[in-house]
Amino acid sequence: MAAARTEAGDALAELSRIRLDEVSLEDVLRRVAELANRAVAGSAHVTVTLAQGGHNQSAACTSDLARALDEWQYRYERGPCLDASTSAASISLPDLAKEDRWPEWAAQAREAGIGSSLSIGLPIQEAVTGALNLYGLTAHAFDGAAIRSAENFAAYAAVALANAHLYDSAATLARQMQEAMRSRAVIEQAKGILMGERRCSADEAFALLSKLSQDSNRKVREVAEALVATAAGR
Repeated sequence: MAAARTEAGDALAELSRIRLDEVSLEDVLRRVAELANRAVAGSAHVTVTLAQGGHNQSAACTSDLARALDEWQYRYERGPCLDASTSAASISLPDLAKEDRWPEWAAQAREAGIGSSLSIGLPIQEAVTGALNLYGLTAHAFDGAAIRSAENFAAYAAVALANAHLYDSAATLARQMQEAMRSRAVIEQAKGILMGERRCSADEAFALLSKLSQDSNRKVREVAEALVATAAGR
């Protein structure tokens, strides 16, 4: 059953209103899939493929059926969504009953009730590429106007996903730096406690923390936290 339709302009406007500081990258991907499914005439299922470091995944999908069709391509390393992702091109399969480029995948899709597909490359970043994959229930579900609409939507979606990916990467780096600073602070506190108790140098104190970490099979930070907590209790 096709999704409830949304005007292409309204879908693009909704896409532009996404606040990156309020939603996660996963939420942006999900919204892209849902909006594409509603905005492109003939679409019944949509997935978003992301490819990074040789790993492909369906980062968002509107149905388990569509995810399964993508995962077949990842497993056998061939199919329209992979070619669209690597080439940043649009690949239309108007009639899967007559598809000879990927006949095994086409047979799987037909068995699942899919008659046609459209995959559009998403150049997100140098290290991250992707594809917007739309599946129709009948042959020739996507006419020329639908393909142009999908390509227009994909161009906006690629910008939104690139910005979301950059924001997510920056936020992750900030969290890692904050965690590293907290770890360093508690380790320095623990070193100070050991230096005072044992009259040793900073290097000797850290060596002792490292040995305690190895002996107890815990991280140095965890050993330091326990030592600081014990000293605070005293």
